[in-house]
Amino acid sequence: MFGILVTLGLALTAVNAQYFGSYYCQPGRDVIVHLFEWKWTDIERECQWLADHNYCGVQVSPPNEHRIVTDPPYPWWQRYQPVSYTMNSRSGSETQFRNMVTTCNNLGVYIYVDGVLNHMTGGGSGTGSDGNSFDGDSLQYPGVPYGPNDFHGSDDCSTSDGEIHDYNNPTEVRNCRLSGLRDLDGSANYVRDVEAEFANRLIGWGVAGFRLDACKHMWPGDLEAILGRLNQLNTQWFPAGRNAYIYQEVIDLGGEAVKATEYTYLGRVTEFKHGQNLGNVVRKNNGQRLANLVNFGEGWGQLSGFDALVFIDNHDNQRGHGAGGFGTILTFFEANMYKIATAFELAWDYGHVRLMSSYNWPRNIVNGVDTNDWVGPPTNGGGDTKDVECFNGEWICEHRWREMYNMVRFHNVAIGNPVSNWWDNGFQAIAFGRGNRGFIFINNEDFAITQTLQTGLPGGEYCDVISCDNNRPPCGNSGGACRATVIVNGDGTATFDVPNGENPMIAIHV
Repeated sequence: MFGILVTLGLALTAVNAQYFGSYYCQPGRDVIVHLFEWKWTDIERECQWLADHNYCGVQVSPPNEHRIVTDPPYPWWQRYQPVSYTMNSRSGSETQFRNMVTTCNNLGVYIYVDGVLNHMTGGGSGTGSDGNSFDGDSLQYPGVPYGPNDFHGSDDCSTSDGEIHDYNNPTEVRNCRLSGLRDLDGSANYVRDVEAEFANRLIGWGVAGFRLDACKHMWPGDLEAILGRLNQLNTQWFPAGRNAYIYQEVIDLGGEAVKATEYTYLGRVTEFKHGQNLGNVVRKNNGQRLANLVNFGEGWGQLSGFDALVFIDNHDNQRGHGAGGFGTILTFFEANMYKIATAFELAWDYGHVRLMSSYNWPRNIVNGVDTNDWVGPPTNGGGDTKDVECFNGEWICEHRWREMYNMVRFHNVAIGNPVSNWWDNGFQAIAFGRGNRGFIFINNEDFAITQTLQTGLPGGEYCDVISCDNNRPPCGNSGGACRATVIVNGDGTATFDVPNGENPMIAIHV
C-alpha cells in the first residue's frame, strides 16, 4: 500500500500544491508511534530501537513553550496551552530537540510534531516553560508577540461568553473558544505568517511533518493558507520536492456540522471512527462480530483509506474524552483485547497506522468519567518528567510489546498486497491473508479452534510472530517457548490451532 500511497500523493501534489497527505518512509517501514510525553533525550535514545524494529517515525508532544499548571499539578494538557513558539518545554530544550531530530533522521526514523495552531492558553496569567510572561485575560503574549487583534472576538463569535455551545453551528465551532482557550484568528495574515515561520523552523531542522491539533476549530481555508507558506523538507534527509506530511485532528463521529471530509483536500485526517468501531467489535458490543469486519474501512462509513490516519486509541480518548468512551475505546488497561484490535489494524489494508505508547496513571472511573484523566507523565517532582524506563509500571511502552512490533513487521511485509483468502466462522473467528506475503488468524471466541485454511503463502515452516521473535525457524523468544511451528503445504494450505484467552491469534509471514 505504501508504494501506492506515495505515487498517488505525488500525483496529487502536482495538481494541487496545497496537498500534504503523502508521507515518506525508508523502504520496508510504514508505521509511526506516538511517544506521548517522552523527553527529547529519551526519544533520541529510542530511535535506534525503532530503526532496528522497522518503525517509520515518531509523533512527539508539542515542543514549544507552554503554560505551567499547578492546580491540578502539572497535567498533560498544559502542553496544549501555548505561550510562545520558543522551544523550551517539559520535554527539553531546543538543543535537545534538534539533537533528537538529527539522530533519529540519521537512523531513518522521522519526527512528526504535534502542532497547536488553533489557540493559546486559557484565562489567567503567568510565566511559561521558557520564561515568557502571558496574560490570557488581556490576550497578551509578548513572547510571540500576539495581542488582542490576533484573536477572534465578539465580532467573530456571537455567544455571550465567547465559548462554543452549539456544535451544529460551524461558525461558532471555529470562531469561539474551545474550553476557554484563546482562539487565534487564522484569517489574519500576521497569525498565518507567525505560525508558518514556526513550522518552517522545525522543517529546517529536519522535522518530517505535523499532527495538527483541533483542526475542527479552524477554517479549512485558514489552514490552507498556513500550509501554503510551508517550505519543502530538508534535502539532507529527504528527497527533493517533498512536502511536510500533514495529518489533521478532526473528531467527526457523525451528527455535527463540521465534517472530516472538509479537510481531506489538504492532507490526511485522524479517523476516530476506526478505533471506536474496532473497540465495539472486539468487545462484542451490541452483538458485533469479528466476521463483520470483512469490509472494514470505507464500508463502515469511515474515510477512504488514502485519507485516513488510523489508531486504536490516542492520548485523548484513552482518557475517556475526545471521541472516547470507556465501554468502547480499547487501551493498554485491557491489554488482551487491545492486542487483538491492534493486530487486526496492522494486518488489514486500510489507512496509515499510528500506534500509541503510553504512561500509566491511576485511572478512576466514576459515572463514566475518569477523575484522574489530567495526570501528567511520571515525574521527579515539580513537573520534571522522569527518564523513560519501559515496563517499570510507570511507562507502558506498548510499541515494545512483542505482539506489536512483530505485527509492525507483518504490516511492512504486506504493504502493496491486497486482502485475500478471507475466512470466518460467522461469529468471532476470522482469518485472512495479504497476497502471498502474510496470513493471520484471530479467535475471539470462548473456545480454541483448529481449522485448515488456504493461506496463499509459499510452502515451508513458519513461526507465529505473535508468540515468537523470528518469523522462520529456529523459532524462539526472549521470554520462553513459542507456539508450534506452522507448516504451510505446497498447495498453500495450513492447519491452525488457535487458542482462546490470552493472545488468541496466530500470524505468519514471509
